[in-house]
Amino acid sequence: ESIKDDAQKSLDEALPALNIAQKAVAALKLSSLQELKVMGSPPAGVRLTMEAVCVMFQIKPVRRVDPNNPAGKRIEEYWEAAQKGLLSDPKKFITDLAEYDKDNIPEHVISRIQTYIERDDFDAAHMRKASVACEALCMWVRAMYKYHFVNRAVEPKRFQLREAEAKLEVHRQRLSLAQTTLQGVEEKIRHLEAAYIEAVAKKEQLTEELEICEVKYENATALIAGLGHEQERWQSTVETLTREYDLLPGDSIVASGMLSYGGPFGGESRQALQARWRQAMAAEGVLHKEDASLGSVLGQPALLREWSVYGLPNDSVSVENGIIMDNARRWPLMIDPQRQANKFVRAYGKATDEGLSICKLSDGGLRQTVEWGIQFGRWVLLENIGVQLDPALEPVLQQRKVKSGGSWAMRFGDKEIPYNQGFRFFMTTTLGNPHYSPETSVKVTLLNFAITPEGLQDQMLGIVVNKEQPRMEEQKQELLVKNAEHTRRHEEAEGLILRLLSDEGDILENRELIETLDRSKKISAQIAQEMEEAKQVEEEIDQVRKSYREYAMRANLLFSCVTELLAIDPMYQFSLQWFQQLAELSIDHAPSSLNFKARLENLIQYLTSTIYRSVCRGLFEKHKLLFSFSLTMKIMSGESRLDAEEVRFLLAGPTGEVKDAMANPAEAWLSAKCWNEILSLSHLSAFHGFDAAFAKSLPTFKAIYDMPEADKGELPADWEERLTPMQRMCFLRTLRPDRLTTSVIAFVSKEMGQKFVEPPVFDIAISYEDSTKMSPLIFILSPGSDPVNDMMQFADSKGMTHKLESISLGQGQGPKAARMIERARESGGWVLLCNCHLSVSWLPELERICEQMNPEETDNSYRLWLTSMPTKQFPALLLQNGVKMTNEPPKGLRANVLGSMMKVDDRMLSDCQKPEPYARLVYGFCFFHAICQDRRKFGPIGWNIPYNFTPEDLTTNRRQLKYFLDNYTEIPYKVLQFLGSKINYGGRVTDKKDKVLIDCIIKMFICEEVVEKGADYKFSPGGLFYCPNASSQDEFLAYLRGLPIMTPPEVFGLHENCEITCAEAESMALLEDTMSLSSGGGGGGGAGAKSPEDVMDEIAAELIDQTPKPFDLFEFEDKFPTMYSESRNTVVKQEAAKYNRLVVKLQADLPLFRRAVKGFVVMTEDLESVGKGLFMNMVPEGWADVGFLSMKPLLSWYKDLNARIDFFKLWFEHGHPISFWISGLFFPQAFFTAVMQNYARAHKFAIDRIDFDVEVRDDCKLDGSDIAAHPAAGCYMYGMFLEGCKWCDKTHNLVPSDPKVLFVQMPVVLFKPELDWKGRSGVYPCPVYKVLSRKGTLSTTGHSTNFVRDMAVPSSEHPDHWIRAGVAAFLALKY
Repeated sequence: ESIKDDAQKSLDEALPALNIAQKAVAALKLSSLQELKVMGSPPAGVRLTMEAVCVMFQIKPVRRVDPNNPAGKRIEEYWEAAQKGLLSDPKKFITDLAEYDKDNIPEHVISRIQTYIERDDFDAAHMRKASVACEALCMWVRAMYKYHFVNRAVEPKRFQLREAEAKLEVHRQRLSLAQTTLQGVEEKIRHLEAAYIEAVAKKEQLTEELEICEVKYENATALIAGLGHEQERWQSTVETLTREYDLLPGDSIVASGMLSYGGPFGGESRQALQARWRQAMAAEGVLHKEDASLGSVLGQPALLREWSVYGLPNDSVSVENGIIMDNARRWPLMIDPQRQANKFVRAYGKATDEGLSICKLSDGGLRQTVEWGIQFGRWVLLENIGVQLDPALEPVLQQRKVKSGGSWAMRFGDKEIPYNQGFRFFMTTTLGNPHYSPETSVKVTLLNFAITPEGLQDQMLGIVVNKEQPRMEEQKQELLVKNAEHTRRHEEAEGLILRLLSDEGDILENRELIETLDRSKKISAQIAQEMEEAKQVEEEIDQVRKSYREYAMRANLLFSCVTELLAIDPMYQFSLQWFQQLAELSIDHAPSSLNFKARLENLIQYLTSTIYRSVCRGLFEKHKLLFSFSLTMKIMSGESRLDAEEVRFLLAGPTGEVKDAMANPAEAWLSAKCWNEILSLSHLSAFHGFDAAFAKSLPTFKAIYDMPEADKGELPADWEERLTPMQRMCFLRTLRPDRLTTSVIAFVSKEMGQKFVEPPVFDIAISYEDSTKMSPLIFILSPGSDPVNDMMQFADSKGMTHKLESISLGQGQGPKAARMIERARESGGWVLLCNCHLSVSWLPELERICEQMNPEETDNSYRLWLTSMPTKQFPALLLQNGVKMTNEPPKGLRANVLGSMMKVDDRMLSDCQKPEPYARLVYGFCFFHAICQDRRKFGPIGWNIPYNFTPEDLTTNRRQLKYFLDNYTEIPYKVLQFLGSKINYGGRVTDKKDKVLIDCIIKMFICEEVVEKGADYKFSPGGLFYCPNASSQDEFLAYLRGLPIMTPPEVFGLHENCEITCAEAESMALLEDTMSLSSGGGGGGGAGAKSPEDVMDEIAAELIDQTPKPFDLFEFEDKFPTMYSESRNTVVKQEAAKYNRLVVKLQADLPLFRRAVKGFVVMTEDLESVGKGLFMNMVPEGWADVGFLSMKPLLSWYKDLNARIDFFKLWFEHGHPISFWISGLFFPQAFFTAVMQNYARAHKFAIDRIDFDVEVRDDCKLDGSDIAAHPAAGCYMYGMFLEGCKWCDKTHNLVPSDPKVLFVQMPVVLFKPELDWKGRSGVYPCPVYKVLSRKGTLSTTGHSTNFVRDMAVPSSEHPDHWIRAGVAAFLALKY
């Protein structure tokens, strides 16, 4: 290699020049050579170059004579030889140059060419001047020359190289042979190695397979063991699922039906729905589970336990609500009066990763809150909604999602928001029975979250056990959480096992599956052990809880009774939280006992009395006995000690008129109404045969009827012993309903104890102790009450006067009140907000302030005091959580006058220039004030409209009295009377008849006789009431304390029957209010008793049969055409049209209601009102709106309607009757006008100059049927009833009523039109009203809806006597 490299190095020196020369030769052009060829006399350079080339190619020159020396030697000429030889064929010449054998140039050629090489002019530069071709040829010659010498030096090396290569070739051949031999050996070695490797691999494969087999064997053993543990349960599950697969259609119907329709209903209705669906499917052959229900189909035990941990009650209704919430497509709207759903959603939502946002419709940031919820997948809870929703929520409610790119979006407001699938929307309302429009209902899923008895009992058990045996309840809660956790872990493991089993691949190689099975087995074993232990503990706990079941049942009854009070007054609202807090306090303070039964009884009794006292403090006086009675009925009903039919009879009376029954055996003293009630009573099982017994023992029952205290009279024979207190009240209702209130007091006292008829007295201190900084104290105002002074005194006793701020709410006062609350909350002060009912628009803001108040940032001494008249707009949250109080003015005349005189001390009595007259007139004004206030208890006979006279009215009179006595010599009695009756008190009086009455009343007490005669001037015929001859406060008070507590009606100028009227009205109001409560206390349960729906449907069917047909108005038009001379034609047609309108309404509503109650059509709010009226025996509002004014119960009203229709039929058939039943007219004022118009037109008088005189026809029958002819002028009318007096057929004038006879029918009255009639002496202008309520409103015609007109009735007494007695005539009674 070195020889070769050395030779190559030498060659490399010549090769560049050679290459250049060869390139130059290769670049020669034929044209260039051809140019050389044709040169005749070429330049020297051309000749020289061609000579050198000829030498190189060994071309002999041409010998020629030297022209310069012809005689000399011949010269050698190469140019001609070149022309003829080399240049003759230029192409070949170029080829010869390229193929020149440069390696074998002869030495002689080299020696000859050397001469040329050594010449200075033989180089490329010089030759370029001669010719381009010569330049290339010159370069070629010089390159060949140089290459020759280099090649000559390299040749030995080449020789050596060839020798070395020859030797190398020999060695290579030997090497090749050796390599061939070696390759064979190596090939054998490779085969051996491959065989070895294959053997090792086979060994390793077998070893690995052995290990895998061992692992699979172990795994298979573990799988068999693990799955064997699950086999029995899974096999059972598979069998169950296989069996239930065929039942899916029926189960799905029940579940989907409940999801779609069940939400708004209560527990009983839901169960009834599901039962009806199961019956229908069984009839149609649709397979389903025997007990298919929403819970059994869609309930997931683990999820249900989780919900329970977050506060969802365990009762079936709440569980179903949770399932509906979780599965329904529409967002839930939860009816949540006790805020249970709110509490659950709050707790559950806050536990989620996304979190929960809470807002109200009144919040300014509502839209932003919802928008963020949609965008970021947060839960949103919209609280305290009403019956109307914000239209801006429409896209959310209807879930208007659109596909935007690859994701969902929602158009909310004016922008499009990305929709996160984690978003959930909840709505709650605290309204107990809201009516949502169909448009709203179809957009949401309505859920009734009102607490159920089952749920409340469970919660109350938890409270009492937690208090009595806290460890037990703690264990119960721990078990609940543990069970939920166990179920969750078990389901997670099972889900993972099933997923791994379903994965692709060999399960025997899945180590994760084996470990999961092993872990699941251990968990199952652990759970089984813990569950077994828990089962024993749970049985113990359940046994303990079961022992307190009576307490929970009583608590449920109490809470139900308390919540029903809302039907009576909107301010009577109590929350579940308040009730449970009170229950906890009662448990702490109940008398202890080592005997469990005694302790349980103490707990029950103390809870009952605690609830009674706490609730009564917030009730008006008239409702305290109602609450006691309702409470007693509720408890007895819960203990199955009441008969439902007896309770219904007591509360609602007869459901109709008994037909084909015994005749009234005592028509002289027993009214038809009373006898019908006795007959109806006899249809009750406990009173079977009572009607016959009554007829046999008339003297005994007559004695009871006449007894002042009829409720204490003994019944004849064995009836006294047979009847229970409840049944005795049923009897008392028939004969002496006025004694029912007293009987109810005795009934409650006997069943519950005396303390339940003795409500607690007003005590701010007790209410204050029950309050907290977060619960306001609310004074519920009544007419005449003013608790502010009492509150101020209490603040002073607590040393809070300097920290008390107060304001009377009204327009613009809300922000000031808010600032007061903020300051007091931080400093621990008190705030008094008066008259909240005057600022109802700000009350939602007050509710927001109270709700958002942070306990940690509020001083413990802070208290919020509120005063308000009852109003539906008062926030429910404040009412439910607040401490309510009432403080009504003293009841009874004695207490009223006593209270007023206690405010007038000796200094005030003597603070006048005429002290004696002043003291007596002050006393007169106090008595007048008490008379004005206490007449209200008598109802319409006392005042047509009950007015709210206040102590300020009395104070104003007293100040004016002092002014006039100090500044006038003579006492201006008429001025004082005018100021009192027309200004100070009269300013509140709006009814025309009441204005006349108050003028009559004040004349009795503010007059000269009071001052001049003193004690000799009596305020009443009995002489017990007068102005004492006293000069000091103590003397006045001593006289007043000697007066009877129960004031006789005579001092008011009323007949003693008014006491019966008042008592009866009070009793009926008590029964009606009890009936109006949602359960009425009246349930209970007699076996086989009809459901309310059955009762309503039955009554509706009866009324359909009794509904008259409408009149043919075209026939009426033909019969009674419009005539100038007979205006009564117009009246009869108008009346017929009015009755038609009512009849058509009845014909439409009754059949529709029957369909609705059976579920064939929607039960609308109007139809619901019809059902309520049917059940409570009251005229439904919708019927009353289009019907005639009436106070009768429904069945009597229907009877009256038919009588009216019959009267108009007779009118139509026989023409205008001689005597008109004025009570049968819708609008009797129009009839009186028609009579006057006939007279005015007949005599050509102006109608406004006509009025009626009256002639009482007591010489004919009460209905005037024996009157033979029409009067010459005017009209005979009958059907009026007198209250407060009677008509005497002997003296032919008004006289006092007979005892216990409240109403007397007036004889036929002839209303005689008279021209310019101004009245006459010896008559009483008796007002005529349609119904007993007396009060009415002005209609668009200018007439009252109740008052008809005055009737001048002959009287021997001064009209003032009858005015004070409240005497009036009525077209219809209440029965």
